[in-house]
Amino acid sequence: MVDLFLGKVLVKNNKDKDELDTEREIILRLQNRILMLFFGSGECEKCQEFVSTLKDFYKKLTDEFYVERSAQLVLLYISLDSSEEQQEKFLKELPKRCLFLPHEDPYRQELSVMFEVLDLPRVVVLRPDCSVLTADAVPEICKLGPDCYRNWQEGAELIDRNFMMNEEFDEGKMRSMTDPIRRVKYKVEDKKKKKKKKKKKDGVSVEEEDEDRDEDGNDGGGGWG
Repeated sequence: MVDLFLGKVLVKNNKDKDELDTEREIILRLQNRILMLFFGSGECEKCQEFVSTLKDFYKKLTDEFYVERSAQLVLLYISLDSSEEQQEKFLKELPKRCLFLPHEDPYRQELSVMFEVLDLPRVVVLRPDCSVLTADAVPEICKLGPDCYRNWQEGAELIDRNFMMNEEFDEGKMRSMTDPIRRVKYKVEDKKKKKKKKKKKDGVSVEEEDEDRDEDGNDGGGGWG
């Protein structure tokens, strides 16, 4: 997906119309995400009817008011409006977090040909590797709403950025990114201490350095020679 837009300028649909115009910015915004290419036009009656459904769909998956963390999803409006004024007017109906291509960029038309867009509205869903996951997701979005994102996630084999070991959920929230490492370390140390106490209880004298030896009596340095 990233390769599809390298060298292009993507614009945020916010008040300042901030631009993503460097390779690094494009990669950070699109990498490991599912991309929704929304081909539409403010002059299209069906697009006008669909846009509120699309906006609600996207907000419920990315807005912190609805979800604890945003879905790995990007919405990119590919305008087929006849004028820049018409495009600007239609963008006001779209989510503020979506992106769009400038009206003067001919790449808009190239993409419509590339994905064989013959009717509007059309939402082409792409995997992170740019392959097509769904050629037209409009019916699916209207029927299933946000629930269809799970199907896309599985179909795209998306890597969860916030993956955590199952045992971490049982012990409450992590205080930092190093919590899993520290917890494993402390568990190992606790086992050593318990083992040492048990030996002392049985009347066996144990030297402190024995804690660093393995079950075969070898030094804990490993088999490096």
